[in-house]
Amino acid sequence: MPLALLALAIGAFGIGTTEFVIMGLLPEVADGFGVSIPTAGFLVTGYALGVMFGAPLMTALGTRISRKRMLMLLMGLFIVGNLLSALAPTFAVMLVGRVVASLAHGAFFGIGSVVAADLVAPDKKAGAIAMMFTGLTVANVVGVPLGTLVGQSVGWRVTFAIVAALGVMGLAGIAKLVPEMPRPKGVRLRHELAAFKNTQVLLAMAMTVLGFGGVFAAITYIAPMMTHVAGFADGSVTWLLVLFGLGMVGGNLVGGKYADRALMPLLYVSLGALAVVLALFTLTAHNKALAGVTIALIGALGFATVPPLQKRVLDQAHAAPTLASAVNIGAFNLGNALSAWLGGLVISAGFGYTAPNWVGAALAAAALLLAVLSAALERRDGAPSAVVAGGVPAEQQAVAQH
Repeated sequence: MPLALLALAIGAFGIGTTEFVIMGLLPEVADGFGVSIPTAGFLVTGYALGVMFGAPLMTALGTRISRKRMLMLLMGLFIVGNLLSALAPTFAVMLVGRVVASLAHGAFFGIGSVVAADLVAPDKKAGAIAMMFTGLTVANVVGVPLGTLVGQSVGWRVTFAIVAALGVMGLAGIAKLVPEMPRPKGVRLRHELAAFKNTQVLLAMAMTVLGFGGVFAAITYIAPMMTHVAGFADGSVTWLLVLFGLGMVGGNLVGGKYADRALMPLLYVSLGALAVVLALFTLTAHNKALAGVTIALIGALGFATVPPLQKRVLDQAHAAPTLASAVNIGAFNLGNALSAWLGGLVISAGFGYTAPNWVGAALAAAALLLAVLSAALERRDGAPSAVVAGGVPAEQQAVAQH
């Protein structure tokens, strides 16, 4: 794998850390600004909305410059946003800082996926995408726990200053290691938008929303579920999330490896197993050991879908995949928001803290049905899911030969 992927992974590590570390620091931030915990929660909501809307916006704005330069600009935006958060004199300024940082998130992963795939041979594209996303998954194992510990020990402003420093490292790595990769000649914004007329692209994005939404239906409410149902102490939740992060790392690497060999079968297995494991979580949540194993499995199966779904979007969008790739990153956050809302509804309705697991299982099962539908439509249209010689889809080979 090229060293350029390391630079992308460092940027992904910083982005993953800043996205999730705020959840562990909400009480400290709320105390620091004299606001309530629900008000401080807008820092999470604002970030998620920024990712959803920033992904297509920033990608569209960057259609006229090289992908390397756009990645560097996005890292610069990320640094500015986290410095604003670290130095914010008021809560409003910190909220602005969070939104500014979030604008870089979706576009970075979307453009980064295209760059990572272009750095390697056609039969290694999913593995390269997974390597970049490893930074995001490792952030949940290392960056978030350490960032939370630092924030609780010496102040949350130090945490965001460190995250900004990670952004500087990512920016330097991209500048040094990522080669200049000009956009294909003749590709304009209208060509990028044309990808959304492709039913297969839309189906892949819907699978992203529902599949990863299934994961977050359970994980959003993991703290009350584990403390009230499984009987864990409050302090154990951090280490349970580390288990979830370790599962994500493993699932991401496995997904990247096998998506290059059998993309659709991998989606069938991972989405089907995810639906089953989430349903079983309603039972295993009552036992500490089984709950820990289940949490790791949810992380592994959930993130095993990320490289294949991202590659699926790239393959189906063909010559102009950048905007579709970025929007698919926004789809992950849409799924997170949707599943968190649905999970809250069933808890509020009195079905208990394990009820979101059934919501997650239903969402994952729906994603599996869409995967089956997608493959069936592809067979009907005479475009096989499997790649042919050299790992290049048949249609792309025909274009190259022409």
